[in-house]
Amino acid sequence: MPADIQRIEMDQLACWRLRNGDAEVIVAEQGAQVLSYRQGDATPVIWLSEEAAFEKGQAVRGGVPVCWPWFGDLARNPQAVKEAYLGNQPAPAHGLVRSIDWVLQDSRSDADSASLEFCCNADRTLPGWPHAVELNLQIRLDRKGLHLSLTSHNQGDAPVALSQALHSYFAISDIRQVAVEGLDGRPYIETLDNWQQRLQQSDLRFSGETDRIYLDLPATLSLRDPGLNRRITLETRGSRSAVLWNPWIAKAQRLSQFADDAWQRMLCIETANVLGDMVRLGAGASHTLSVSIGVEAL
Repeated sequence: MPADIQRIEMDQLACWRLRNGDAEVIVAEQGAQVLSYRQGDATPVIWLSEEAAFEKGQAVRGGVPVCWPWFGDLARNPQAVKEAYLGNQPAPAHGLVRSIDWVLQDSRSDADSASLEFCCNADRTLPGWPHAVELNLQIRLDRKGLHLSLTSHNQGDAPVALSQALHSYFAISDIRQVAVEGLDGRPYIETLDNWQQRLQQSDLRFSGETDRIYLDLPATLSLRDPGLNRRITLETRGSRSAVLWNPWIAKAQRLSQFADDAWQRMLCIETANVLGDMVRLGAGASHTLSVSIGVEAL
C-alpha cells in the first residue's frame, strides 16, 4: 500500500495526516507541530496529552513543538541570543513560532515515504525579531521511522545567533521503569539545583522531577522501555545538546493541558542547540537540526 497524505481538521487547527504502511503521523499547520506518531495498534511513539486543546494561537501540549529562535526562558540564553530579540513585549517561553501558522510548501508521497515541508519567514511574521531568516521544517515518514529536519537560512547581511529545540514528547509505559542510554560520562546542567554542572554516571533513570541540559552528546541516544518491550532511538545531526524533562507529581498538577497523572506516561528528550551549543549564523549561512526517530523491539 503506497504512502498517502490527507488534510484533516482537529477542532480549530488545520492538520495533515501522513500514512505509510501501518504507521501514521499527524501534523498541525500551527507551529508545524507534529502532534502524534504511532505504528499500528502499539502505544504511540510520540505522546499527545489526553487534555490537549487544539485552539488557534495556543501551543498544544505534547507532540514535537518547534522552539525557535530561543529555547526556554530567553533570560537564560546566551547574551547574543538575548540581543537578537528587540520586542517591546516580554519574551514568551520557547520562542516565537509555536503558535503561528506555517506555510505548507510541499507535500509528496510514493511507495516508500510521505513528506511535508513547512516554511516560516521569520522577519515578516515574528514581532520583535527583525532578522531575515527563513525557517523550514521537513517531516518525512518512511519504513525506518520519522525524520524531522529544521533548517535556518540567514538571508540577511548580518550575523544572527539563536538557540532551538525539537521539543519531543515520548510515550512510555512508566517513567520509573525506563532508562535513557548514551548519556554516560556526559556533562549536564542541573537546572533544578542552581544550574550547577555535573557529570552523568551510567544510564539515566528517573525518581523525581527532571529538568537537565545535557552537553557534548553523541549522535545517538536511546530510550529503553521494558514495559513496552521497545527501544526508541534518536539519531541526531547538527546538535550536541539535549534537554530531558519530566515534571513529576507536584509540577504536573500546575501544568495546562496536562492530566495530574500524565507524568507517568511521558518523557521529553529534546534535540537541541542550547547554551554553548547555540547556532551562530553568518550572512548567507544555513544550519540544519535533524532527528530521526526509530523503534525496535528489546
